[in-house]
Amino acid sequence: MTAADLSHRFQGESVGRALELVGERWTLLILREAFFGVQRFGQLARNLSIPRPTLSSRLRMLVDAGLLERVRYSQDPERYEYRLTEVGHDLFGVVVVLMRWGDEHLPNPDGPPIVLRHHTCGEVAEPRLICAHCGEEITARNVTPEAGPGFSGDSHPSLEHPEGRA
Repeated sequence: MTAADLSHRFQGESVGRALELVGERWTLLILREAFFGVQRFGQLARNLSIPRPTLSSRLRMLVDAGLLERVRYSQDPERYEYRLTEVGHDLFGVVVVLMRWGDEHLPNPDGPPIVLRHHTCGEVAEPRLICAHCGEEITARNVTPEAGPGFSGDSHPSLEHPEGRA
């Protein structure tokens, strides 16, 4: 089967739609910085060593998409900072899971460059995906994809329609 044969799988699919928005390297790094409290253009440019025009366009896209809001912090000169919205905060788990995967499979010889201390217990967090119903960890080996309410047979022929759905 060729790559062209698989292209239909991403039409209207949640991961594909999300990647259209945040799948570019700089976008995820900007979000990572925002999660760690960086809000100003100059700080972002310096921390990421990102070309300023690239940073401007990514910030504009993140504001337009509702992940960041642009808030004035100075009148003279007029300056803005970029703050995460609730929608933006909801991507925290994505960045943490990528960070955890990188620490585990692409380790720094000296150990993780960043750890997350959990405020409630005071320990270094070891983030995991868990089922909200039973509390068990979710892995690729203990879940099965099924057609959901927004399922279109054209986008996922490998998933069977539930009984009674056409």
